[in-house]
Amino acid sequence: MKYRDLHIQTQRDFPSNMRTQGFGWLVRAGYMTCENEILPLGKQVIERLQNLSDNPSFLSLLSLPIISNEHETFFPLSTGSIEVIHCSSCNYIERKELAQFKKIPFPQEQEEQLPIEKVSTPDCNTIESLANFLNIPKDKTAKALMFTRTSDNQFVFIVVRGDMTLSETKLKNTVGEVRLAMPEEIANTGAAAGYASPVGLRNAIILVDDLIPQSPNLVAGANETGYHLLNTNCGRDYSADIVADLTLANKNEACIHCGNQLSELNTLNLATRSKFDFENILIALAETHHDDKGLAFPKSTGPFDVYLMHIPGKEMDTLAKADEIYNSLQNTGITVLFDDRDERAGVKFNDADLIGCPIRITVGEKNLKEGMVELKPRKADKNILVPH
Repeated sequence: MKYRDLHIQTQRDFPSNMRTQGFGWLVRAGYMTCENEILPLGKQVIERLQNLSDNPSFLSLLSLPIISNEHETFFPLSTGSIEVIHCSSCNYIERKELAQFKKIPFPQEQEEQLPIEKVSTPDCNTIESLANFLNIPKDKTAKALMFTRTSDNQFVFIVVRGDMTLSETKLKNTVGEVRLAMPEEIANTGAAAGYASPVGLRNAIILVDDLIPQSPNLVAGANETGYHLLNTNCGRDYSADIVADLTLANKNEACIHCGNQLSELNTLNLATRSKFDFENILIALAETHHDDKGLAFPKSTGPFDVYLMHIPGKEMDTLAKADEIYNSLQNTGITVLFDDRDERAGVKFNDADLIGCPIRITVGEKNLKEGMVELKPRKADKNILVPH
């Protein structure tokens, strides 16, 4: 394909909204716009990727630092929109909202269940204010969350330890779609917003995180504004209808499989079990395969196999010879981007490096007189001369 047919517009400067190096190079090289619109050159790469994706080991051929589980493949990127939990020791990887971790009861040694006691806790309608008022750690409190299941308007009361965060994805996977409970719905169960607990609750499904039965003597709401209960215990003071993993994993938690420390990464999703995200794969390629001159795509993933250019001569028609080479290469099945513009050599060399095709062929008068053309692999330091 000829350069001008693709309407390629390269840029000498990085965009002002450059989020990452790879994105900046894609914009400068004319693969996409600052607004993330894929341009014809980018569509050319995506088409090649789509053709390659019939190969079961497709992603492994791209030389990308990917991480994956049996359902999804991710590319670590600081600006990526998907948070994942990863164990570098055993390669456990999962979306943050679904990830499991090894939960450690507090205290680690079983303590005796103490009698329940109602205490005054004015202006303590958050876990932080409650823990500060009673001078206890947050992991000795029980956090209450209240929802209504949309399918049947059933009130759903959730208990997690105060130092943990509910995963709404895990909740929905357990009971179905939910919405936040309305004030009148909360009141109908006997709960009090900000001071709620499952003790004495009515007309509710009670879900507890699987760590709650292993956490004795937690402080929970008294279902009365301004009061809490000391030493509540699941199984003694209230019963759970469902016990399940309901909390979010965080970095530095223990891996559910090997016990080593987990990390948290931002990523792009490259593939699910049945679908590839080719635009994200293009971005991952650019992030991985670039240098200080531009993109440097692997052979199988460049928009074209060869970047062909000519340098106008004084005595010879280099354009005609380049056109002959262009047709010859295409006839052998080699894809070619033919830069037939009447531009200075320096401009063409810069654009060739920016665009990042694996091979550059330069047709110039000096070498043609010797029956040669210049060939340069994109990642090589030196040019070589080959017979044309």
